[in-house]
Amino acid sequence: MSDLLQRLRDRGWRLTAQRRVVAEVLDGEHVHYTADEVHARAAERLPEISRATVYNTLGELVSIGEVIEVSTDGRAKRYDPNAHHSHQHLVCSRCGVIRDVSPSGDPLALLPESERFGFALSEATVTYRGLCPSCAASA
Repeated sequence: MSDLLQRLRDRGWRLTAQRRVVAEVLDGEHVHYTADEVHARAAERLPEISRATVYNTLGELVSIGEVIEVSTDGRAKRYDPNAHHSHQHLVCSRCGVIRDVSPSGDPLALLPESERFGFALSEATVTYRGLCPSCAASA
């Protein structure tokens, strides 16, 4: 489970009702909502919340490093609260569902020195693709 709400409290981030509801929507395991999905879920809890407030809050959360923007295959950006735990993503090629995965081993170590072209590597992003169980069952 994401610890987003606690991290925001610990850093003294001002939790207005609008910010709190956006953080609550994002708080959880394997959460990768689009901004529109965040807005729809937030509006169920706080009907007066505006789309602009949701977008602004998401932008702030990304800029302070508490949420990761995830883009896959030209689809809408998704927001991942699992920002402080090393992980990769498993993406369904048909429906776009995303799951967090933590494969063993260091992905930086997988790239041989001869393929680094002198780069000083700092991170690696690996995306695994396939069909989720629902899409595979209907294929």
